[in-house]
Amino acid sequence: MANYASQIYVTLAGILLVPVYLRYMGAEAYGLVGFFAMVQIWFGLLDMGLTLTLVRETARLQGKAVDALTYCHLVRALELIFLGVGIVGGALLFFSAARIATSWLTVQHLDLATVVGALQLMSIAIAMRWMSGLYRGIVSGVEDFVWLSGFNAVIASCRFIGVIPLLMWLDGSPLVFFGYQCAIGLVELIGLIFKAKRSMPLLHDPAQLSWSLAYIFTSVRHTLTFSMGISFAALVWVAMTQVDKLLLSKLLPLSEYGIFTLSVLAASGVSLIAGPLSNVLLPQLARLQAQGDEDQLMALYKRMTRAVMVMVVPTSLLLALFSEKILFAWTGDPMIASQGAPILSLYALGNGILAAAAFPYYLQYAKGKLRLHLIGTGLFLAAFIPFLLFLTKTIGVTGAGYAWLVTNALYLLLWTPVVHRRFAKGQHVKWLIEDVLAPGRYGVLALLAFTLFMSTAGAWPGERLTLVLLLGLAGTVATVITWLTQSEFKGVVKNWLLSKNDQHSRDAK
Repeated sequence: MANYASQIYVTLAGILLVPVYLRYMGAEAYGLVGFFAMVQIWFGLLDMGLTLTLVRETARLQGKAVDALTYCHLVRALELIFLGVGIVGGALLFFSAARIATSWLTVQHLDLATVVGALQLMSIAIAMRWMSGLYRGIVSGVEDFVWLSGFNAVIASCRFIGVIPLLMWLDGSPLVFFGYQCAIGLVELIGLIFKAKRSMPLLHDPAQLSWSLAYIFTSVRHTLTFSMGISFAALVWVAMTQVDKLLLSKLLPLSEYGIFTLSVLAASGVSLIAGPLSNVLLPQLARLQAQGDEDQLMALYKRMTRAVMVMVVPTSLLLALFSEKILFAWTGDPMIASQGAPILSLYALGNGILAAAAFPYYLQYAKGKLRLHLIGTGLFLAAFIPFLLFLTKTIGVTGAGYAWLVTNALYLLLWTPVVHRRFAKGQHVKWLIEDVLAPGRYGVLALLAFTLFMSTAGAWPGERLTLVLLLGLAGTVATVITWLTQSEFKGVVKNWLLSKNDQHSRDAK
């Protein structure tokens, strides 16, 4: 619940304030913000799977599968690796800013020197936020999600809301925006370092930790197989989810790329809904695997699948069915709403399918065996990139959405059975029907009924606030109906009624 409260707040802050950024910065400058988000994800590949490895090792420490000294050795080694790679990677981005501005981005109205300066500030902010991921992994591994959720909410408030007065009082220059992001990135890094250090076990003799290169290799050697698997998986994942954004940042003018970024950002709300539960799920699955509790592991796996689909299905369908209305209510710009609607619809549906298809990866992560995941995502990428290029060239930017939707559907239908045959034998069909498809069926019916009602009524409200309230009500009703029909909810109600009857019986006696 803490993860969801934080993620909902962070997501709403990031999404609802986009029209404010557009007003003070303009579509072209906002295109740089979208480029910033995309480059940050690609930069994360330098992680080489080490952060997720650290999350897993921290969870194993909690499950008594790793001793404190070995764990502290690993953390120290990873700190040295991250520091070195962060400095080198950030410097490469910093000194490549001029070439990126002139040879990659299509700048139409912004001053070129301003764009170069923004890209340089961007490189500093990216390096610091990437370093923060290492210490965030420690906090996630010890499952201190309440503190982490509150911290993320505070940083998001500073990052998204705090920059607005600067844009209003100074100017809407990207230099102001990214300079401020550097300052917040430093605060975030310091806060996470402080918390992570307090979460680590204390050693009787800290002098046992070394800074030598030989020591670093020795400390990470036992995790290299797993981390390299994670690294390749991350490479394929980033290529799978970001290659369209990378290619379009080259092919589209910054103003059009800004509209594409807006639409994909709105569709990412589906993925962000699944994020909090997956953050909780990964260390818990790893801990249960370390304890050898296979029955509880599979029960948690199935239960969390249902919990995610209860939230994802109504959200993805709402975004897909009413994409143009949502974009207009959000931005107030009919042109942006018209151009971005097809992109939002297709990406929302594709992200909904991806939320379900990601679960077999969580299972493989807990087992520490990623071979099938690497093969599957490699096959996904081999199909997605040619499909993406062909459709984008043939029908334009909407083709990227069709490629995303179809490839994700094929992955769910054709590859997840292979994974379950290896790690959850005999469970796939039951998982697909009971845990993926069944939970959202009543929410789907509710939204289809709302669509039919609005088509019969023949008129949508013209006021943006009224439109937001109407669509919000439809989504809330669909989600509540979905929750009320779940067996877990019925069990809670049944237990509550039984406890009340028992209390009444005791009172009568």
